[in-house]
Amino acid sequence: MLGAIAGDIIGSVYEVNNIKTKDFPLFDRQCRFTDDTVLTVAVAEMILDGADFLDSSQYIEQFKSYFRRYPYAGYGSTFRSWANSNDSQPYNSWGNGSAMRVSPIGFALHDLDTVLEAAKSCAAVTHNHPEGIKGAQATAAAIFLARTGADKPAIKAYLQTTFGYDLAITLDEIRPNYKFDVSCQGSVPQAIIAFLESTDYEDAIRNAISLGGDSDTIACITGGIAQAYYHGLPPAIADQALSHLNDHLFTITQRFMLQYCN
Repeated sequence: MLGAIAGDIIGSVYEVNNIKTKDFPLFDRQCRFTDDTVLTVAVAEMILDGADFLDSSQYIEQFKSYFRRYPYAGYGSTFRSWANSNDSQPYNSWGNGSAMRVSPIGFALHDLDTVLEAAKSCAAVTHNHPEGIKGAQATAAAIFLARTGADKPAIKAYLQTTFGYDLAITLDEIRPNYKFDVSCQGSVPQAIIAFLESTDYEDAIRNAISLGGDSDTIACITGGIAQAYYHGLPPAIADQALSHLNDHLFTITQRFMLQYCN
């Protein structure tokens, strides 16, 4: 989970000012956590508190509560309208918000079928479009497979077969023409490829941000998978990421990491 949060924080300054290189400072002075981190921690707290992660109503109240606590974290306009309203109905989104918040499910649950069901429940309260659900499930499944010992070819094959993503294209082929795209179908495969081509956690984050586009969310998705596969983050990156969190987010993140990511 901290891998996703660190990716969000590192990528936060490049979402508007895209770069197409892997040569950049990891933690710019203006780095901050965004809605990706806020909603990731919201899911983590549900799991820590023993909530029913297959019950969509649990996510509705949790996400709305976190929105009220962190109203200026950079949410998309449709999510903001939903969270501000008394309406609990999903809005058929195919956006990558479903994938950015799902990493705790991939880390905490103990079998792949349950991971897929929980990822669907987490996504569908807002992102009930098939692509929104698929993006969340693919991300959570990649994390689960990575942390349970699957190698990269096995992860790649599973995701291609199960979700139909084209993971054969390379970062060098994607990068030149890649533009800002908040859809799951236009950002989750790219985030997965950034992980697949990486040599370690830091390299995965640099790969993700070098694509441009929705940099914080792509790095968030990549970072969760990379943390699972490489068995954690370099201590310096972990410490820097934690230093950008307030006491509330820090405490929940630390609790989750101690319980599920050691």
